[in-house]
Amino acid sequence: MSDTVALIAETRDRVGKGTSRALRREGRTPAVIYGDKKEAISVSVETKELVKVINKGGFLSSIYTVQVGKDKHQVLPRDIQLHPVKDTPVHVDFLRVSAKSKIAVNVPVNFLNEDECVGLTRGGVLNVVRHEVELLVPATAIPEAIEVDLTKFDMGTSVHISDFTLPKGVTPTITDRDFTVATIAAPSGGADEDEEEETVAAEGEAEASEE
Repeated sequence: MSDTVALIAETRDRVGKGTSRALRREGRTPAVIYGDKKEAISVSVETKELVKVINKGGFLSSIYTVQVGKDKHQVLPRDIQLHPVKDTPVHVDFLRVSAKSKIAVNVPVNFLNEDECVGLTRGGVLNVVRHEVELLVPATAIPEAIEVDLTKFDMGTSVHISDFTLPKGVTPTITDRDFTVATIAAPSGGADEDEEEETVAAEGEAEASEE
């Protein structure tokens, strides 16, 4: 995880649509800090600084320090509302976290050694079913990505979550099955294509049953 970025915030004595609109006209974004069994605090942050942080990427899966006066809060953004036209932030929810906190976040997946993958060198195609995986992770140690070595995978095989090496203390939020993250599909028209489609279809049905 990268170094924690700090945001300077000011408390909001009043809340409501009128107050929020006035803050936005002043170049500030309303926000709230909550959680960790402490009282919620209504604050605002400078919109320009917030946009800089958002544009760096990974906003909803990164830990930040929000300083309010002399107090510092270690937080994880849990929700951001954007203006429907301008696409600028209009409100942010910050969740307080500690070393003991565990949270569910979507983490990107990386595939290593594609050039050496048995199935791909034979003409197969990597079909990514999940570009991100939801994981239960320590709030202060969110992995930037999880990785799997594709070397051994042949055409017609699937890459499951169990094939990934997860960091210590990190577990999938889906625990009832070894779900598929990607497959090595046969070239178009190959015999293994039907098997690939069945795998993806089965995965989709399983996802639908959870909703």
